[in-house]
Amino acid sequence: MKFGQVEDPSKIDFTLPKDHPRTKEILALNKKSLENISIGCAKWNKTDLKGFYPKGTKDELTYYATQFNSIELNATFYGMPTPDQVTTWKEKTPPDFKFFPKITNTVSHFRRLIDVTDPVTQFASSVINFDEKLGMAFLQLHDNFKPKDYDRLEKFVKEWPKEVPLAIELRNTEWFTDEEILNTTCELFEAHNITNIIVDTAGRRDMLHMRLTTPNAFIRYVGANAESDYERLDDWLKHLTKWKKEGLQNLYFFVHQNIEKASPLLSAYFIKKVNEEWKTDIHIPQMATESTGTLF
Repeated sequence: MKFGQVEDPSKIDFTLPKDHPRTKEILALNKKSLENISIGCAKWNKTDLKGFYPKGTKDELTYYATQFNSIELNATFYGMPTPDQVTTWKEKTPPDFKFFPKITNTVSHFRRLIDVTDPVTQFASSVINFDEKLGMAFLQLHDNFKPKDYDRLEKFVKEWPKEVPLAIELRNTEWFTDEEILNTTCELFEAHNITNIIVDTAGRRDMLHMRLTTPNAFIRYVGANAESDYERLDDWLKHLTKWKKEGLQNLYFFVHQNIEKASPLLSAYFIKKVNEEWKTDIHIPQMATESTGTLF
């Protein structure tokens, strides 16, 4: 993942900002305990995750799902999934596995939310076949999709099929730098139960808005292939522990890297730390070469 990549990560201040004031209020609306923790990578193919798979692995998804409990499914961004394809993916994974499919780029990038009723219906009709394994679909808008196009976003949100949980990632800086625009947009998301995605990447610190619109935290973490990646994950765990105490309902945390083969390393480290801090028992991914070893 090259988005937000910088030449020298050591020059970036990776300090997590304070929460938006509304975030604590949103978390307090959840009267249940933490229900789900999904931590995983963004891809499962061997080409990107070199060294992760044992020799002779015949089906990458089947093996991936023995090591992780979820996947940020970017494959659906590049091509509209069919119900049969979704069913095939679902049947290759264990009962507690979750998929988080990205909405196809026809909707977000080519049509830019204009006249998208048919592709949205097609997408939703396909991913609903994940059944209990559907975590949350997500829409990633283009960097140049700006607040001047708010009406398109509003229409999309209001017409989105409510049967499919949805998160949205806004990328243009104008969504975050104008407080009135941010508040208006987040209020729209709150009213329609849309989760506001947080992106932590070196070159775009403005996307680290810390503004939740549901009691769900959907975080796309982009490492810089630097030692600081691990310290940043430690900081995230401290912050998420605070949110957990304040009412966090679901955690969806997906790890990217500029060089993706390191993603399982970071994910395994984070899972281990979560288990230690939260007394959970999430499986820690193993080394491809040692069935008893872990990825760090």
